[in-house]
Amino acid sequence: MNALAAHLEAPQGRGRTPEGAFTGAAGGAACGDLIRVSVALADGESVTDAGFDASGCGATIAAGSAAVSLVQGTPLLEAARVDVDEIANELGGLLPGKRHAAELAADALHRALGLAARFDGGLGPRPARALVAMSGGVDSSVAALLSARAGEEVVGVTLELWSDPENDGERSCCSAQAVRRARNLAHEMGLPHLTLDLREEFRAGVVKPWLAEHAAGLTPNPCVRCNGEVRLDAMLELANRLGAESLATGHYARVVQDGSPLQQRDASPLLRAAADPAKDQSYMLAALSPESLARMRFPLGELRKTEVREIAAEAGLPTARAPDSQDLCFLAGTGRRAFLARHGGLGERPGAIVDRAGRRLGRHRGHHDFTVGQRRGLGVGGGGPLYVLGTDAETNTVTVGTHEELRTERVPVRELVLHRGASRVDRVKLRYRSRPLACQLSGDLGPGTHSRASLELDEAVYGAAPGQLACLMDGDVVIGHATIAR
Repeated sequence: MNALAAHLEAPQGRGRTPEGAFTGAAGGAACGDLIRVSVALADGESVTDAGFDASGCGATIAAGSAAVSLVQGTPLLEAARVDVDEIANELGGLLPGKRHAAELAADALHRALGLAARFDGGLGPRPARALVAMSGGVDSSVAALLSARAGEEVVGVTLELWSDPENDGERSCCSAQAVRRARNLAHEMGLPHLTLDLREEFRAGVVKPWLAEHAAGLTPNPCVRCNGEVRLDAMLELANRLGAESLATGHYARVVQDGSPLQQRDASPLLRAAADPAKDQSYMLAALSPESLARMRFPLGELRKTEVREIAAEAGLPTARAPDSQDLCFLAGTGRRAFLARHGGLGERPGAIVDRAGRRLGRHRGHHDFTVGQRRGLGVGGGGPLYVLGTDAETNTVTVGTHEELRTERVPVRELVLHRGASRVDRVKLRYRSRPLACQLSGDLGPGTHSRASLELDEAVYGAAPGQLACLMDGDVVIGHATIAR
């Protein structure tokens, strides 16, 4: 009897859900095959029991049995190394048309392992162990490679944040397809890999506020909120469960103990801009707390993108020439307008385009389509170029004016968080890809949270969009952050 027939005749663990187990599922209506794998941990360290259930073709049932037999009684991180090939080999090899069954079994298994690790993991501390966030792209794969070369015991993790049939999962960095790509890459690199399903937390903590702020006429920045409140916190919690000393990511940023040698050193670390200003991502990470930064490493912080691609190519990584992702992860394959209508009920809502005197100049399809400083898409001609000066959700109006009318040397901010005193702030970034502007923060504010303040700029800015992050800096070091207010 061959291996496939043996697993079909006596499937290991079929119909069993062990006590205290965590379950992951894959497949469904699209393919007709569905599999659920359940795993239970002993003392948070090893898979003490496992079971599965499946419907569909015989190969899916056999693949579920193979997955259970491979992880039964194995340490958690060894189970996290089980890949599609190992499941297929356990069945004596699968024809290309049946390999889909092994892929589904691997997806379900790793979702279950991720849940078990997140909520029941309890590995002892290992100073050399590092959890590395892997998106399946070149930056995170090189971060994992450099961590391994530094002698660290690397464990890869990928977050599943969004699932929507309207999106293009192949272009998203947080879809089920992206998770599979990242897991396959980690296994090719010889690394254990875990999946964290944060779809509920992401919808509640990132997407819903993004929709609400658009409805209120603001220009939100969901990536800052995701990094500061959802994504990195969850991975740091997982690092604790795995006994990992640090969390490494492929972001272009650095961490310093204190940003100015002229100041007394502080115990808490600060974020510093990357060596490559064209790729610097410190703005997107500005909401990270010093406590989180103390556990984090950014292996790419001193590198330029060209160097990162060269390292990947020399190591033979398939990501060496992979394009960078551009869209917000939950907008991949769909437009902002369509997403706002579908998920936020923000469809067409015709209103007036007016000037500062209240004179009607034209019509728009909804105030939520516009942001301060926008020029394109106004549909108002004559008298020179016009720019959005502001939007009003209550009256559904968009106010426009000349470029000079956008000019301001004072920017009000709210929800201010300072890691050092206000006197340290000497510049601010008001947009992700904008250059820092010299400024002073009003008031003698100390470290902590403050409800409101204002930034006095040394040079005028043309359009500061309410809702965007203001990244407060001392040189190239992040001292705090705030939200631009109206």
